[in-house]
Amino acid sequence: MKLNDMKANKGARFTSNRVGRGQGSGNGKTSGKGQKGQNSRSGGGVAIGFEGGQTPFFKRMPKRGFTNFTRREYAVVNLKDLNRFEDGAEVDFETLKAAGLVKKQLDGVKILGKGKLEKKLTVKAAKFSESAAKAIEEAGGKVEVL
Repeated sequence: MKLNDMKANKGARFTSNRVGRGQGSGNGKTSGKGQKGQNSRSGGGVAIGFEGGQTPFFKRMPKRGFTNFTRREYAVVNLKDLNRFEDGAEVDFETLKAAGLVKKQLDGVKILGKGKLEKKLTVKAAKFSESAAKAIEEAGGKVEVL
């Protein structure tokens, strides 16, 4: 196969409809918009959700709840997952990401106390649950809050 033999898949490329280019094009004069009216004008049309003056659907629906815009979201790691690191290792976001335990840092990493820790680790994270901090220190490790 040569470069000059290559063709795009059927339907992948199409010529755009050039409006307002004369009567022979089929879309000349009013460019397919008809005569007069809101939609024939430049910038014409209605806003998304507009229902002709009737109260829009999203305003007729009941509203419930509250979204806290100052909420902090943490990447969560359990104690049992930390057993994959070597004894005496230093565990922070970079090492957790390399091990595939977290994807994004979000507002920081939080260590939770699910499972049993059998290694002596130095763990650096934004937050620790009480049980996790206690378990790390009982295993002989250190807890560092960032």
